[in-house]
Amino acid sequence: MVELHDLQPHWGATKEKKRVGRGIGSGHGKTAGRGHKGQKSRSGDRKMPPYFEGGQTPLYMRIPKRGFKNPTRKEYTPVNVGVIDKLFEDGMEITPEVLASKGLCDEKDRVKILGDGELTKKFVIKAHAFSKSAKEKIEKAGGKWEIIS
Repeated sequence: MVELHDLQPHWGATKEKKRVGRGIGSGHGKTAGRGHKGQKSRSGDRKMPPYFEGGQTPLYMRIPKRGFKNPTRKEYTPVNVGVIDKLFEDGMEITPEVLASKGLCDEKDRVKILGDGELTKKFVIKAHAFSKSAKEKIEKAGGKWEIIS
């Protein structure tokens, strides 16, 4: 019966580790199969980042810089009046918190009301910004808009 301690890999299933740099007689002595000189013969070979181009000025430096990031930019989450008309009851006061409760924005987001869609109900809408068409539609429906900071 075969015991665990008797088990061995099948002949040819394993390979001896190549021991390089162990003398001329081994066939892998002196330069250890790496050839003479150059980057590929040195230790640390092939550890260059993918953007390294061998000392040539890399692409990211050859291409000109464009534009800038405005550090004071204010980003708004857009909400259309048509969506407000569908989701809310007539006469409600709409604030960013109310919009967040319906999943239209996050509570911390700045909200901009846009004028896409029809507005048939009367609302008091408080938001951080309004488009011109949204203001007109809110007033036309008999509602009010108010900018909050």
